[in-house]
Amino acid sequence: MTNVRTPGIDGIDLDPPGSVGTRVAFFVLWGIDMVAATLFFVVPYATELNPVTVRFYELFGLPGVPLAAICYAGAVVAIGHLLSDPIDRRFVGAVVLAYLVFATNNVVLLLSGHSPLGV
Repeated sequence: MTNVRTPGIDGIDLDPPGSVGTRVAFFVLWGIDMVAATLFFVVPYATELNPVTVRFYELFGLPGVPLAAICYAGAVVAIGHLLSDPIDRRFVGAVVLAYLVFATNNVVLLLSGHSPLGV
């Protein structure tokens, strides 16, 4: 399978990471993490630690949390498009692993009231 390169702004080639499965895994885990982060502002026993998400919440209320998450996803997608193969797949793969840890920790924290990471 070859990547189709699309000319970007000022001659920058935009090249999406080759693995569709990795991209789908990213968006699924990102979505779970976004919902969990939103719930952190609703439940009394959990606190969002990301200062950017907290700032967006202070500025926009609960809609600010998904807005911050959309900004994070946009940054990951943009970086993945700008990197060349195979570095793009490694980058998105590393982000998937990070979101796997974040989403798992956040869901367990919401369900049990205790963080497996001890944060």
